[in-house]
Amino acid sequence: MPNKISNISVDCVVFGYDTITKSLNVLLIKRYLESKEKEVLVDDYVLTGYHVYEDETLDDSATRVLKELTGLTNQYKKQFKAFGDPDRLLSEKDLIWIDKEAFSLRTITIAYYFLLKTEDVDVTRNKYQAKWFPLRSLPELGFDHKKIIEEAHEDLKTKCLAEPIIFELLPDKFTINDVQDLYESILGIEIDNRNFRRKLINKKYIIPLDEKQVGVSKKPAQLYMFSKDIYKKMYHKNYLISI
Repeated sequence: MPNKISNISVDCVVFGYDTITKSLNVLLIKRYLESKEKEVLVDDYVLTGYHVYEDETLDDSATRVLKELTGLTNQYKKQFKAFGDPDRLLSEKDLIWIDKEAFSLRTITIAYYFLLKTEDVDVTRNKYQAKWFPLRSLPELGFDHKKIIEEAHEDLKTKCLAEPIIFELLPDKFTINDVQDLYESILGIEIDNRNFRRKLINKKYIIPLDEKQVGVSKKPAQLYMFSKDIYKKMYHKNYLISI
């Protein structure tokens, strides 16, 4: 096994979007520890993360950590901040966990967030007991991971207005309402429906398909797809939509 750097780690905020509940979710893993007497010492959730190996870049570390958790590679990722507060790991439960795992109390973590489709992750057979949680209804979290998630969300809010990254979270075929619902979920605001629809349909990289929704009780809506190729040809950087 490669040598790990004992005081440098990566932590990964994995965002997914549930089109049924219209919820922006975060993928978390179980942190659990019992004493020899079967007393529960630690029982909460944390972000997926690990120490950086001596022979890899930070990006390589984050990609490795995501792949170990989900089996996925080539997902959208962004490094957004380093967290190095001297007392970020000093709660009682964290100290118990650190003693078990034998890593440095003064660990600095480089935080990333990933965007992926929730259906691409099989949580039923995940050895880390991974589970999706709505961003607005998170469980008890270890370390400073609540703060890391909050800051990832703030960065995502800004980024999703500057680049069309939200399509990483949607199915390949989607309705205009799906796009609006996702923006509203990320930004925490209500968007004027008619204005939004008009602006989005006018984007050349939003391609109407000769298909409609299936299996819905109401009138089926038109389906669209996002063309990354057209977007790249048109813009180096562009505000996708003004809300």
